[in-house]
Amino acid sequence: MDITRRFGRRIVGSSPARRTKLIMKDKEFAIPPEVSRITDKLKSADFEAYLIGGCVRDLLLKKIPRDWDITTNAKPEDIVAIFPKTFYENDYGTVGVVNEEVADESLKVVEVTPYRLEAKYSDNRHPDQVIFSNKLEDDLKRRDFTINAIALSIEKSKSNIYKGKVVDLYKGEEDIKNKIIRTVEDPNERFKEDGLRIMRVVRLSAELGFSIEKGTEKAIETHGKLLKNIARERIHDEFVRILISEKPMEALIMANNMGILTYIIPELKKAIGIKQNQAHTYDVFEHLLRSLQCAADKKWPLEIRLAALLHDIGKPATRRWSDEKKDWTFYGHDVVGARIATKILADLRFSKKTIDVVIKLIRWHMFFSDTEQITLSAVRRLVKNVGKEHVWDLMNLRICDRVGTGRPKENPYRLRKYKSMIEEVMHDPVSVSMLKVNGNALMEDLNLVPGPKIGYILHALLEEVLENPSLNTKKYLLGQAKTLSKLSEKELQEMGEKGKEKKEDFEEEKVKEIRKKYWVE
Repeated sequence: MDITRRFGRRIVGSSPARRTKLIMKDKEFAIPPEVSRITDKLKSADFEAYLIGGCVRDLLLKKIPRDWDITTNAKPEDIVAIFPKTFYENDYGTVGVVNEEVADESLKVVEVTPYRLEAKYSDNRHPDQVIFSNKLEDDLKRRDFTINAIALSIEKSKSNIYKGKVVDLYKGEEDIKNKIIRTVEDPNERFKEDGLRIMRVVRLSAELGFSIEKGTEKAIETHGKLLKNIARERIHDEFVRILISEKPMEALIMANNMGILTYIIPELKKAIGIKQNQAHTYDVFEHLLRSLQCAADKKWPLEIRLAALLHDIGKPATRRWSDEKKDWTFYGHDVVGARIATKILADLRFSKKTIDVVIKLIRWHMFFSDTEQITLSAVRRLVKNVGKEHVWDLMNLRICDRVGTGRPKENPYRLRKYKSMIEEVMHDPVSVSMLKVNGNALMEDLNLVPGPKIGYILHALLEEVLENPSLNTKKYLLGQAKTLSKLSEKELQEMGEKGKEKKEDFEEEKVKEIRKKYWVE
């Protein structure tokens, strides 16, 4: 990690190894020595030091914190003077204390911030002025949510043992116990200060499984439009954390009910109430959310989750009624959806690499046809279009799509058959091309002229390699080819034919193994 990068959220969890023990009331917590050393040094220099924010919340929830933050009455210049390796390049007083030697990414930089007061937020994003304070109470008052406004002092009592003291002015522990998210003091003021906090409520609810306090929820409904003032990069970061949470479906339903989905992905709003054909139980919106939740339940990566959420985003634009079928049709929704999804993902500042993968999955998610008629050449084209590295992601997207329709069976015969055909076309072909020598090498090494004899020798060599793959070395094959070249063309032809038969038998056995693996004919 580039430690001079401006402070960003690190999402790698801490290893439980090498911890100091913190005892607090009837609780024990594991604190990394890289963190306790920082608080010890601040206190040795006659400053106060508290763990603060998400790391305290996570400790109380018995989770491993994803990063560690400390607050203190020391000013930035004091912090820089105490620690040999720091960086300080922001307007908010936060100093990054660097631990270069640790392998754990969450501990490479520990952020230390002075107690501070914040003036008016004219742009609903940043305070107009930051004033450093000498009182912890001032710092806690400016925090966003009660569950993040808990300070934890750790005092060393004996070797490797620390005692903890909680400062909780806003009943954050009680809200953690009751699984509630509420703002510190007036929610209207908190959201007007920083509109991104609106997204953060939804994200925390998804990550923690907490409900939202009524007053906080009402304030979100009132001030949701403030998200228009927030940089899309910041929206992106919160949105990604929602998607990779355990309950993204609930989070997006919540976002829609509170009126803020339109500031995240407005195109999803158009999917609400769009009824589908008889194969679907749900409207397009619920189908997409259920498909996303399937990907989350399977713990599949971000790209599959994005594709699951957006794979039918083109349906509202392509829906037509068919008098002939007496049903809705959505011809071309995969092509149209890929174009719409490209715009959505670019607007949310996803990387080109991520967009390319997701768009391929959306564009080709309608790959199904009758598996009794589909040809291996058609499957090869599909693999070419999506790429070998992503074709199994496409199969997983298909599972999400199916589960999202409300069908109980997620891996039916037709999908298993398609998987089998994909594996058949993807396994290395058994041919003379797999040999470590080719015709040019034989002609050059043995002074042979072009002709059928070259092919006969190669197929005879292939027979040996199929029996014993360890023989597939250039040295052995050239030596064996020298012996074979002394035989008559008729003898070589007979040996070559045996090689071709061996190859066909080998291929047939391989295909049987693949089909047996997927329980298909």
